[in-house]
Amino acid sequence: MAKQKMQKFTIKDFQKMFPDDDACLKWLRDRNYPETIVCENCGKEAKYYRISTRKVYGCEWCGHQISPTANTIFHKSRTPLTIWFYVIYLMAQTRGGISAKQIERETGVTYKTAWRMCKKVREALYGDNDKLDGDVEVDESYFGGKMRGGKRGRGSENKTAVVGIVERGGKLETRTVPNVQAKTILPIVDARIDKTATVHTDTFNVYNTLPAMGYRHEQVPHAEKIYVLGNCHTNTIEGFWGMVKNGIRGVYHSVSSKYLQNYLDEYAFRYNHRKQTTPMFFSFLNRAAIQKY
Repeated sequence: MAKQKMQKFTIKDFQKMFPDDDACLKWLRDRNYPETIVCENCGKEAKYYRISTRKVYGCEWCGHQISPTANTIFHKSRTPLTIWFYVIYLMAQTRGGISAKQIERETGVTYKTAWRMCKKVREALYGDNDKLDGDVEVDESYFGGKMRGGKRGRGSENKTAVVGIVERGGKLETRTVPNVQAKTILPIVDARIDKTATVHTDTFNVYNTLPAMGYRHEQVPHAEKIYVLGNCHTNTIEGFWGMVKNGIRGVYHSVSSKYLQNYLDEYAFRYNHRKQTTPMFFSFLNRAAIQKY
């Protein structure tokens, strides 16, 4: 059976589907509410009709209003929905991300507004709670700090440590951590990896406890310049680290430790939805439209 590819969604498709704020608002209404709603005010099952003077819909019986943007990242924003949707479209179109400066140039909003919009979108791209299984790779990496000179890798100064876990052929997640000690890393492994998994790591001594925790554990000795040992390797997660670091250097140049997790979530979200057929734009947009704030 031929592998299905992600459907294309071009800028022409975007402009046709979302030509104005009314179209964007209707999409949010249809996504977050059924066609008929039991009104909280009058108790009747009702259709809700658009009130043209505001970004709301009103009950056909009593006029009680619902707001499709309520509790979403669009809530109380003065920026037009068409710009919000276009920013999400731009963010979803590239593997490496897009800078707030480029958003400023593309949309005409201020840099401050562009940065805030990108931050809100990234905050919506959180991972799920399913445990990882099968062959799972675990590794740490370091971001920020000195770009030239100084110590590299574990123990690097002024860098933010990140733990990455990936299920081969499946999903991935990353987490910034204060350190790479056993008391920090092992609880993450225990919470996120199923006990039936085979965990692949390098020979960092923190991972020596994994068999006692109930995991099948395989190690590849990087210190001996060996990077694949049978089925054991950490090439998947290391490939992800390379993609993220190249993206940050090429697009953002640098990212502060305070917001690094948001950027990692964006890259991980793209990775985790890479095999779907739905255009990436709609995966981003659906997360942005969730009413959770």
